[in-house]
Amino acid sequence: MTPPAFDLRPYLEELERFADGQMTRAEQADFETRLEQDAGLYQAYQAYEQLTADLRWVAGHETLHQRLLALDRRLDQRQEALTRIRRRQRKTQKQWGVVAAVVAGALLALWLMVRPNTPTPEAAWARYYVPDAGLPDDAVNESRRPLLAEAMRQFRDEHYAKALQNLRRVPTSSLGQDTLLYYSGIMLLSQEEPEQIRASQPFLRRVAMQSASPLAGRARYHLGMAYWRNQQITAARNTLRSVANDARNPYQDAARQLLRSNALPQE
Repeated sequence: MTPPAFDLRPYLEELERFADGQMTRAEQADFETRLEQDAGLYQAYQAYEQLTADLRWVAGHETLHQRLLALDRRLDQRQEALTRIRRRQRKTQKQWGVVAAVVAGALLALWLMVRPNTPTPEAAWARYYVPDAGLPDDAVNESRRPLLAEAMRQFRDEHYAKALQNLRRVPTSSLGQDTLLYYSGIMLLSQEEPEQIRASQPFLRRVAMQSASPLAGRARYHLGMAYWRNQQITAARNTLRSVANDARNPYQDAARQLLRSNALPQE
């Protein structure tokens, strides 16, 4: 039997204000505290994020489809115009050849003007994302934690799925819970598949909300980048602003550089 859908209505207005960045700093801090304590609110937040992510995914694919159709029409029109110009050149006097060349140049200039000049999402991600290097060897201590050492080797070799499998076998008693959560999120995010990126967010969010953890600032940066990769632009911008304003965060410069660029779409 399919379980009933979670009722978002009691929380919807507050969730929308948080997602849209309309809360004051005090309201946002209070909301994040309640997320840790109120299971109903946290479940509503997870359901709302999934819903908005699904809607953005559908809207993004439809927008891309329409852009491709428009591009095909423009290319067809350009080709038809060039064909007409060549036909006139063969039938008219020599001076009409000059006119045809001018028209062709104008069409080319128009195409150059409308051609997208922003980098592709993949190119922007490769340029601005600063990946985590993994735990250093002296922190891993392979003789005491061989599973963790193997997971880090696989992570550096970009075998992320295998690295995550080994990481999940590491006993929590031998490694801090925040470290396990953090690298679980990092390994999911590194796979760059939409479902894996969405799956990384709860892990990174839990660490980012642990203010006492030394990994909280790092987790907040990667969470913001996961939001961006998943086209959750408002959440990405708000999270990366908090990183850019934190002088103690090792990713402060990276966050500032991305926020100053045009790679992050305008809201």
